[in-house]
Amino acid sequence: MGRRILHLRFGLPAGYDAELPERLRRLLEDITPRVQMIEPDMAVLDLTGAIPYWKRDARGLTELVQLRALAHFGLHSSAGCAPNRMLAAMACALTPPGQRTVIDDSPEAIADFLRPRPVRELPGVGVRTAATLGEYGLHTVGDVVQVPQLTLQRLLGARAGRALHEHAQGRDTAIVDPTPAPASISTEHRFVRDELDPTQHRRALLALADDLGARLRTSGQIASGLTCTIHYADQSSTRRSRVLSEATQHTVLLARAAYAVYESLGLQRARVRSIALRADALRPVDLATRQLTLDASDDKPLAIEAVSDRARARFGHQVLYPAALAIGSRRSSARHRAQGSRPEGPRAT
Repeated sequence: MGRRILHLRFGLPAGYDAELPERLRRLLEDITPRVQMIEPDMAVLDLTGAIPYWKRDARGLTELVQLRALAHFGLHSSAGCAPNRMLAAMACALTPPGQRTVIDDSPEAIADFLRPRPVRELPGVGVRTAATLGEYGLHTVGDVVQVPQLTLQRLLGARAGRALHEHAQGRDTAIVDPTPAPASISTEHRFVRDELDPTQHRRALLALADDLGARLRTSGQIASGLTCTIHYADQSSTRRSRVLSEATQHTVLLARAAYAVYESLGLQRARVRSIALRADALRPVDLATRQLTLDASDDKPLAIEAVSDRARARFGHQVLYPAALAIGSRRSSARHRAQGSRPEGPRAT
């Protein structure tokens, strides 16, 4: 029997107990010790050794896991079970809450699932790579499968072309690592109504970066990576991560990285319900390094940031904030007064 990997996405309620992800992890470890929590609402399990122990097939064990999460915590989940992590994650992303998609380990089953999928759903294929492939008529995974690896390497570069060739064939060697991931902090902005305006999306990102930066500086930590998750009106979501060129706790640098991740999504009139930003791989601030730069413009916002932190510590977080947020807040406040409700700000987790 080959590997059986289960990818789960849980529908965590707003304002959930901070201990819930840890309690959920312990519940999953009752099924198999090989559990990796990759998000508060997402987990990957290696069921390979658990299947003979529980005397169930992959589908039956997946149903058991979902039933236990629902019975113990009231959590509905989407599940994808497949021979490797990549296929399991793709299957989970296509599965509605409360349901499951199971891909058999036969080459025919893998090809039937994978080849009709848009090439942009493969890991590592961003907007630019998808556009490049589209120029050559490569729109689906099935199209890419027909192209020799050397041709893909000429189009995308040696490493990216080789990875794309492997993924299009349904191959992925990533393992489930139960080692706890480095600490992270996150914050979320929920729009009062589904938001189409990219300007409002960017204002939300700036507010989230400002919140993360202030919390990092207060706790004496720096972040080595940033993850942006966007939830849409149809309840689907997109998540992108980026490793920062240097670990930081500064709002201006976090905001630049957040904007870059957002731009890489290439959203076209997307109806966005909420945006979450997470600072990843945290470590103590005394391990930070500052790269030399010939651009002195970076020093001004950092100096203002230090003054702002002192003012906020004394008078509260809302006493100083970026001018773009002040404009957005005035418009938002006027709109909310007309609706008889209060504006929705970042929510920390």
